[in-house]
Amino acid sequence: MSTTAVRVIDRDLEAAFEELTPTQLKVLEGVNSGLLNKQIAFDLGIAEATVKAHMTALMRKLNVHNRTQAAIAAQALVHGLRSVAR
Repeated sequence: MSTTAVRVIDRDLEAAFEELTPTQLKVLEGVNSGLLNKQIAFDLGIAEATVKAHMTALMRKLNVHNRTQAAIAAQALVHGLRSVAR
């Protein structure tokens, strides 16, 4: 993958993160910390079904297919990594 292609992916990922709501970001932080949906729900004071709905929405926005990919994308952005697992 060329450097230019990686920069485009990074910009796309940054743009996707900017679309996340504050609650979706909190849910993603929980996932990134290895918490279960039930634990995230308890921490945020919301229903587990609501956490699942937020996960579905944020995975769609980040164009990932599972929570592991979502956590990797979050880490890539936070740590400024130049590669994104898809």
